[in-house]
Amino acid sequence: MYFSTFATMKLDFFKYQGTGNDFIIIDNRTLFFDKRNQKKIEHLCDRKFGIGADGLILLESSEISDFKMVYFNADGNEGSMCGNGGRCVVAFANKLGLINSKTTFEAIDGLHEAAILNDMVSLKMCDVQNIEKDDARIFLDTGSPHHINFCENVNTIDVKKTGASIRYGAPYFDNGTNVNFAEQIDANTFKVRTYERGVEDETLACGTGVTAVAIAAHNLNKTSENCIDVEVIGGKLNVTFELDNSGYKNVYLNGPAKFVFKGEIDN
Repeated sequence: MYFSTFATMKLDFFKYQGTGNDFIIIDNRTLFFDKRNQKKIEHLCDRKFGIGADGLILLESSEISDFKMVYFNADGNEGSMCGNGGRCVVAFANKLGLINSKTTFEAIDGLHEAAILNDMVSLKMCDVQNIEKDDARIFLDTGSPHHINFCENVNTIDVKKTGASIRYGAPYFDNGTNVNFAEQIDANTFKVRTYERGVEDETLACGTGVTAVAIAAHNLNKTSENCIDVEVIGGKLNVTFELDNSGYKNVYLNGPAKFVFKGEIDN
């Protein structure tokens, strides 16, 4: 009788989190990882049967910058820009020795600059020129699309249920949107909870979401400050920006990006 043995390939991964927004990060500079395998990515992000994360990030080589960030939502689909994910992959690139305290990297929405100080990462976000608003909503794109509702007591909201109804409803439908609920605490502080598309649930933080809330609050004259503190379930973030005739520019998302653990899983 003959027995065949097959060596199981192991996938090395790193886990990072930024204010509780957590990510699986893989060094894919050799392009070994199959980005077309949606089910595999979804499995890795599954909190019961996989590693568990809000998303998966591949660090790849770039011809125009220090590295490239490829981001996938927890449902396995390639996503739009992720602010906390961007800050985490910068910390990972530093851990690999690819960068020092400053970097420029490539993402789906273009080039981003970032700087590291200890475990704090400051990430330059895209400029914002177009803001849609009416009596019921304000909507803008900070690398990912965001619908924002300002409310009196954000703690009482059923974010998953209400967020899902807005995410799939008019005028978003198939394209969908992320949904933020924001409460003003003082002149330059807001508390934010976010329903993220692709995760299809509330996350502990959303970087592009808090960026959108900060800009929306300024645009609606809820604050005259250009340095906004944002409280999320997973901690605190800060957003700074400048405003000129063309819109909001030099937008920075600032906060912690922390290594959690390294591991391996059957590939």
